[in-house]
Amino acid sequence: MDEQIKEKILSLLDQHRIMTIATLRPDGWPQATTVGYVSQGLTLYFLCGLESQKAANLARDDRVSLTIDHDTSDLMAITGLSMAAHAQPVTDRAEAEKVLRMLPLKYPDMHALPMPMPSPDEVRIFRVTPTVISVLDYSQGFGHTDLCTC
Repeated sequence: MDEQIKEKILSLLDQHRIMTIATLRPDGWPQATTVGYVSQGLTLYFLCGLESQKAANLARDDRVSLTIDHDTSDLMAITGLSMAAHAQPVTDRAEAEKVLRMLPLKYPDMHALPMPMPSPDEVRIFRVTPTVISVLDYSQGFGHTDLCTC
């Protein structure tokens, strides 16, 4: 992967806090959901309810597609990421606790969370490992995308 593109990806991951992730329902239809995330390098983490549809979908098929972007009134300022990835449950307690410590850091303006942070036993935490990343940057031309394999 080109180092300049990788830096752009890492910068976009750091700038944002939410992503839309699509999993596959049992009937084959995609299910897209907005979730908060944290990242370490190119690896992303998100959490969901133990009995959520996302968790059930991922137990059957770990393939996901996701997008990270922002709204802008300037058409030529559109930037974002689109990824094809695999989402695996985090089973290592130390890794899960690290992710739960990282999440509040994405919200530095919040002095206190509105609720206690859940424990690793109360939520399902997923590690998202990209296989393909598309970097969208309209400032380089309408619809410009750099495609990277991981």
